[in-house]
Amino acid sequence: MNVRAIAVQVLARVLGEGRSLAEALPPALERVTPRDRGLLRELCHGVCRWQPEVQFLLDRVLDRPLNPRESTVRALLLTGLYQLQHSRIPDHAAVAETVAAARQLRKPWAASLTNAVLRSFLRRRAELLARVETDAVARTAHPRWLLEWLQRDWLDDWPAIVAANNTRPPFTLRVNRLQVGRDEYRARLAAADKSAEPTVAAAFALTLAESVEPATLPGFAEGWASVQDAAAQLAAPVLDAHPGMRVLDACAAPGGKTAHLLECVPDLELTALDRDVERLKRVRENLARLRLAARLVAGDARHPADWWDGVPYDRILLDAPCSATGVIRRHPDIKLLRRHTDIAALADQQQALLTGLWPLLRPGGRLLYATCSVLRQENEQVVAAFLAARPEVREHRIMADWGRALARGRQILPGEAGMDGFYYAVLVKPTVAGVAPCPPTRG
Repeated sequence: MNVRAIAVQVLARVLGEGRSLAEALPPALERVTPRDRGLLRELCHGVCRWQPEVQFLLDRVLDRPLNPRESTVRALLLTGLYQLQHSRIPDHAAVAETVAAARQLRKPWAASLTNAVLRSFLRRRAELLARVETDAVARTAHPRWLLEWLQRDWLDDWPAIVAANNTRPPFTLRVNRLQVGRDEYRARLAAADKSAEPTVAAAFALTLAESVEPATLPGFAEGWASVQDAAAQLAAPVLDAHPGMRVLDACAAPGGKTAHLLECVPDLELTALDRDVERLKRVRENLARLRLAARLVAGDARHPADWWDGVPYDRILLDAPCSATGVIRRHPDIKLLRRHTDIAALADQQQALLTGLWPLLRPGGRLLYATCSVLRQENEQVVAAFLAARPEVREHRIMADWGRALARGRQILPGEAGMDGFYYAVLVKPTVAGVAPCPPTRG
């Protein structure tokens, strides 16, 4: 089966069943040769990234709307339009291969429809693209609710956020300092014909010029490096754990931050908590590859009585479930799957997680609240509400060269310094009631 037909099957699961690319794409990658995996990823991610635009175009070249149950045909047509509009594939090849995919998908009637739709777009391209410019959703390739929220929360920055969301993400590594230095690993990459540049904000980050299969990286199987955006690599230094400390990584899966904490400070008594047993397997696999060890616990951070041993923690990292609106360029299906009605429920869950974990922190301890969201309702408003309900809690201000200071916490917007969108806030439990706020320190 050609790559486009497989991509269409993946996209039909996303568009028709509401599955995520993270769930639908990996099995499909196993069905194609390593040489074709890049194209499969490009088609799946690209259609999701530009779906609001290519759907707008499709609606205007179809003579009549598709049956809503025809998610496979819809995915087929969107895949064809995406190639014509956003790929470097020659027009004639994109049309021919997409029509061939229709036949392989056992949709012979869709083959003629696909040919007609794509050729109609090519004939009317200038007119149709001019119409795209008149529609905010199509022009920005963002759902209307998200566009309005970005404009409300980031009055001056929303155009840059939208532009960053529509770009391909950088391929950034975290070098395992326990095994190799960043400069040495960069040299090893160069020897393997892989160009990389240091990332300023994160001390052990390297960004490659091109994405590659992780398994082809020098020493990847031996744990020399991991794939992780530079913004996510800031959690460990901001948490500021020290040797011998008892640390909890709540909501730990898939374990990138867990591993980074141990790479920074090997001598930690670290517990990785996640309520999803299957996702905890990913944590175990990642730690094993990196030659690291932590205590893995399955449990809900909102209900510590079910799993906590009663001994308080010196540090807690709460990488809270969120809308993931800061990592859309990396997970473009968020545009299709997330709804505005999700945000209030997520904020309630985040507040419940903070409430559940706070009693587990020892006096003088530090809790780092983190999300990969850019929506204030999930970030500074959550932290502000938590602080307002607990006057004794202190915020530890993060002073850094990255991101921007908010009334509460610090925000990185997508694309800033090449990083994903992330939010961080540090909360400290005072040793004596009524103590003064902690002085700011550098993150």
